[in-house]
Amino acid sequence: MTTESQGSQDIYADIRPYNDNEIADVIRRITHDAEFIEAMTKIRFPRLAKWAPWLMQPLVKQALIKKWAGLDSVAKVQDEVASYMQGMVNSTTSKVTFSGLDQLKADQAYLFVSNHRDIAMDPAFVNWGLYHNKLGTVRIAIGDNLLKKPFVTDLMKLNKSFIVKRSATAPRAMMAAFSHLSAYIKDSLDTGNNIWIAQKEGRAKDGFDKTDPAIIKMFYMHGKKQKVDFAEYIKQLKIVPVAISYEYDPGDISKARELVATEQDGKYEKSEFEDIISIMEGIKGKKGHVHVAFGQPLTADFDNAEAVAQAIDDSIYRQYYLHPSNLLAAKVPEAEKVTFVDRQAFEDHMNQVPEALRERVLAMYAQPVLNRAKVAK
Repeated sequence: MTTESQGSQDIYADIRPYNDNEIADVIRRITHDAEFIEAMTKIRFPRLAKWAPWLMQPLVKQALIKKWAGLDSVAKVQDEVASYMQGMVNSTTSKVTFSGLDQLKADQAYLFVSNHRDIAMDPAFVNWGLYHNKLGTVRIAIGDNLLKKPFVTDLMKLNKSFIVKRSATAPRAMMAAFSHLSAYIKDSLDTGNNIWIAQKEGRAKDGFDKTDPAIIKMFYMHGKKQKVDFAEYIKQLKIVPVAISYEYDPGDISKARELVATEQDGKYEKSEFEDIISIMEGIKGKKGHVHVAFGQPLTADFDNAEAVAQAIDDSIYRQYYLHPSNLLAAKVPEAEKVTFVDRQAFEDHMNQVPEALRERVLAMYAQPVLNRAKVAK
């Protein structure tokens, strides 16, 4: 960490993750947060939490205090997260595979820009690949719209998340927030810390992965301030496009429902804790085979943000692993090679989708096949 992010000169204190010396106090705070203990009890023991919360909540609290007592560094928190992740991988996936990790260097920090299908699982699977290949885990960009509760903020910042201030609406405040964020991203990379950020705000609910050039413009704000040429600064960032593909999207029904509501009413109003529900849905839901494809770092001389965004899109479309679910939904000739077992599994999955949403969900799974066709020409 640089001197400018230490002590009284902690200029990124409002957005950065927690440091080693803060971990123990934060763990104490979380394990004594009544709302967090209530939430954990409901997740771990749904039936008993309903009928005997007075009994279960103190037991859960004591168990967590004991389990997390030794967590006093970022590295130890990452090891703890990895053990939770292993349980999730075992219970909700058929397998998790990776490609492109061999082209990443352990002594180099990268800016991973990925497609966005799941709030928590996208960066978690990127980290899973890095962690098991002895590469540094990422600092995760997370919108402040998700941080509705103090314990949620604490949990996210414990897990190396940094805050993207989307709630600022006044133009000057927005510019200041994004300039600050741009500087923090570059400072992280310069001090050897990998970064993960989604290619656009919000998940791709229709299966169409598309990079927002505004994200690239935000990256360059610090470079522009330093009077560094655009093409040179983009090279310095070591941007790696990442394509994450889920055989089954745990949020496909809720995404389709949101799309239909938006079409019918012109807008969609989220309930207060909908984002948290989406996170839990993504963690606990069936995913089948998950593949994470790390693309080549971008090294070309780019003229503008739009060109960088296009290069990221092309890499994601080309690298995206097409599952049987994608091929069957798109009804392409390759679908004929899909095994009976995979075909049956997809049929069973689609039978669980309400009929009114089925066409929407099929289009969601088919879209990556259509995107691949664009770059295959």
